[in-house]
Amino acid sequence: MSGPEITLTACPADIVELIAFRDRAAGIERVAADSSLPLPALGASAARGDRFALSVRPGRWLILSPPAAPGRAAAHWQERCAGLGAAVDLSGGLNAFLLTGPAVREMLIRGCRLDLAAGAFPAGSAAATIMVQVAVTLAAVEGGMLLLTPATTARHLREWLIETSRPFGLQCSGDRWI
Repeated sequence: MSGPEITLTACPADIVELIAFRDRAAGIERVAADSSLPLPALGASAARGDRFALSVRPGRWLILSPPAAPGRAAAHWQERCAGLGAAVDLSGGLNAFLLTGPAVREMLIRGCRLDLAAGAFPAGSAAATIMVQVAVTLAAVEGGMLLLTPATTARHLREWLIETSRPFGLQCSGDRWI
């Protein structure tokens, strides 16, 4: 092997879930578009500037942005979405990992119930699933996968990722933004 085929990186982020009130999803989508962040359709993800959005539940979106003052991102979205939905700060409740490299999909299929072949789950796709007995939200990004998991299970998932990636030439790197 000439170099690492998988790189594991922790992605500190402010994570806000936007939840549309009944029949108000279109309003939240307009607000986000006005903020230069078009919200993706169900099962999709999108990046714009320093923000990343994904949707794995109807009328709900996860918005990731670089860490700022605690609660600032949620307050921003709550103000923008007033009357249309709720913005919940999940920054302390979810951990994000970025896996990059040519062997990421091959490694992840060892513990994932989804078909992660590039044709079935191309870049821009998003899904919620169970991996190694842990709830995980996956988003296919160029060159890899973004994984979100509850903070309570993040250590277990990270240890599994490290052990499973070793045969592929794992390299762990410092924190980095998506």
